[in-house]
Parts: sequence; structure tokens; C-alpha cells
Amino acid sequence: MDYLYLKALHIIFVITWFAGLFYIVRLFIYHTEALEKAEPEKSILSNQLAMMSKKLWYIITWPSMVLTVIFGTSLIVSEPSWLKMPFMHVKLGFVLLLIIYHLGCHMIFRQLQAGSARFTSTQLRVYNEVATLILFAVVFLIVLKNSLSWIWGTIGLISFAVVLMIAIKLYKKFRKM
Repeated sequence: MDYLYLKALHIIFVITWFAGLFYIVRLFIYHTEALEKAEPEKSILSNQLAMMSKKLWYIITWPSMVLTVIFGTSLIVSEPSWLKMPFMHVKLGFVLLLIIYHLGCHMIFRQLQAGSARFTSTQLRVYNEVATLILFAVVFLIVLKNSLSWIWGTIGLISFAVVLMIAIKLYKKFRKM
């Protein structure tokens, strides 16, 4: 298969993987909030959200992760010189973090499918931003490659995380009004 086709497929599945990760955690938030409601609303919402989560998780998110890894590995096999570049090692580290995040989502998914919520909706809102931080880090890393200043990149990522946390706190405050 041609390199550009591999690259295009890799990008497509990265996008669908992130879309799945972003949406699944939103469903977790709604599901957690539904478990706090009185019957029959609790059962109706929980059953619907469990079904939606199951379809998203197994039909879109898991296959997208697997295909992202397959096409990403194929790209590295076709261009092994990338492994000599420091930015690629950092990128692969972020990919590993994203896979760990994905597996964390799977644990939350299984708990909610069993009708149990271990995290609050606010904790899940914060958890949802982890994928956002990884996305920003990987995109900037891939675009800027070795020209990325590690000091400014780290400061920027931390600043972005702080802004996200402030936004979550403000959202929680205004939501209660």
C-alpha cells in the first residue's frame, strides 16, 4: 500500500478514535447523572445511555483505536528512520498514554454497564479533558517536530490544562444557577 494511503487512513482513524473518546466520556457523565435520578427516570435514562455507550464503544471507538495503531505501525515500518527522531519517541509516549486513557475509559464503561458509578460527573468532566490535552500535545508535536521548544511546550500545555480546569469549575458554578 502506498505511504500516502497509509497516512490518510491513519489520520482518519485517529479522528474517529478521538471522536469516540470524547463522546463516550460525555455519555459516562450523562449516565452517572442519570443514576442519581429517581425512578422511573433513572432506569429509562440508564438503559438508553448504556445501549448508546455500548454501540459507540464497540462499533466505533475500539475499532478506531485498533486501526489507528495498525496504520500507525505500518507508517513506522514504511519509514523506520522516524524512530531515530526524538519527537517520534515523545509522540509514541503520548500514544501510549492515550491507550492507557482508553483502557481507563473501558473500566468506567464496564462499571456503568453494571449500573455502578465510581466517579462523579465533575470528575468525569475533568477526565474528559485528558484526551484533549493529549490531542493538543500530539498535534503540536507532529506539526512542529524538533523545532518545538520543550520549555514553552510544557508551559503551554500546563497553561492549557489550567484554563480547562477553570472552565470546568465555572461551568459547574453556572450549571447550579
